[in-house]
Amino acid sequence: MPEVKPSLLNNLNQHLKLVGPSAIRAFDIEVSEIPDIIKLTLGEPDFNVPDHIKQAAIRSIEANDSHYAASNGTIHLREAAAGFLADRYDIDYDPTNEIIVTIGATEAIYDTLTTILNPGDKIILPTPIFPLYIAVGLVDGAEPVFIDTSSNDFVLSPEMLKAAIAKHGDDIKAVVLNFPSNPTGVTYNDEQIKAIADVLRGTDIIVISDEIYSELSYENSHVSMAKYLPEQTILLNGVSKSHAMTGYRIGILAGPAQLVQKIAMIHQFATTTASNPAMAAATEALGTEAGRQDTLVMKAEYLQRRVYVYDTMTQLGFKVAKPDGAFYIFAKIPAGYIQDDFAFARDLAQNNGLALIPGSSFGPGGEGYVRLSYAASIETLQKAMHRLTAYMEENGK
Repeated sequence: MPEVKPSLLNNLNQHLKLVGPSAIRAFDIEVSEIPDIIKLTLGEPDFNVPDHIKQAAIRSIEANDSHYAASNGTIHLREAAAGFLADRYDIDYDPTNEIIVTIGATEAIYDTLTTILNPGDKIILPTPIFPLYIAVGLVDGAEPVFIDTSSNDFVLSPEMLKAAIAKHGDDIKAVVLNFPSNPTGVTYNDEQIKAIADVLRGTDIIVISDEIYSELSYENSHVSMAKYLPEQTILLNGVSKSHAMTGYRIGILAGPAQLVQKIAMIHQFATTTASNPAMAAATEALGTEAGRQDTLVMKAEYLQRRVYVYDTMTQLGFKVAKPDGAFYIFAKIPAGYIQDDFAFARDLAQNNGLALIPGSSFGPGGEGYVRLSYAASIETLQKAMHRLTAYMEENGK
């Protein structure tokens, strides 16, 4: 294998030195070699894609739908996405120029940040948060402004936001909201979203509202930031979590036409267009009553799992901000146990065969926590909780 000269490597994008491999993926790979390990590490729904959605993809293939689609996605999917957003969340987008189909929400994150940010700009990130935002912002040459929300039950308050804006001023180009949240499962109600919108209205700050878990809201109906601040909001959604279609890689980006037009340029350069069969499947998922019912069935299962895991872990002494959505538990390691979250997670995996993600992976405020994904069968979760119970009983001081 040829050796690459060090001088060549030194000439690469210097911002790459600020980031490393995904801590979530790296830890998942690290523990995967442990025999009989139960992994509750990744946000991967355990459900199969519903048959009627799979059949839509098959029909696309059989119809030789194999040529380039429009860069922003098929008009059928954009129309279905517009109908989905209007029906579920009472927000209106023109499918012809206000919606882009992306390769998962991850591409939408990359496209949006790369469009908005210049070197030296600042981006507000309420933490703990999905770490891709941190990495892409750094690679784009921006400076993350972390707001640790752990003292406020993982909710960004208007006061926290006002303080950050007052301190950093016009250098702030964007703020990220991810709700229901990965990693905490915490979400925002109507009043909280309206209060944040009131702080941002009249500024030149763009809101990147990652609502990929919107359909997995439990106690209350999801309220989109685009309801109160549509002129400044880039909305991200998709079918990965709502319809267990992670491998189909279909995300939805929506926003004002003038902003979407700029983001579409990065999207076009990065990917050209999404896969036609995957888009046909997503059209079926978002545009039919059967697709709505699929999500309701999954959500009922997730709720049952959440109740079981939450009750078990709180009884074991973990402090948990009760999740109102998504499929994660973000739990504070009790006193008397290893407090370094990476060390705790490794010890638990190596000695009791249960893998959780260390909370530090998600930025400031995650130290001393672990994240558990309950996107697994109730039988698997029961085995996992038995192993966790044994570990806590064996290691308590």
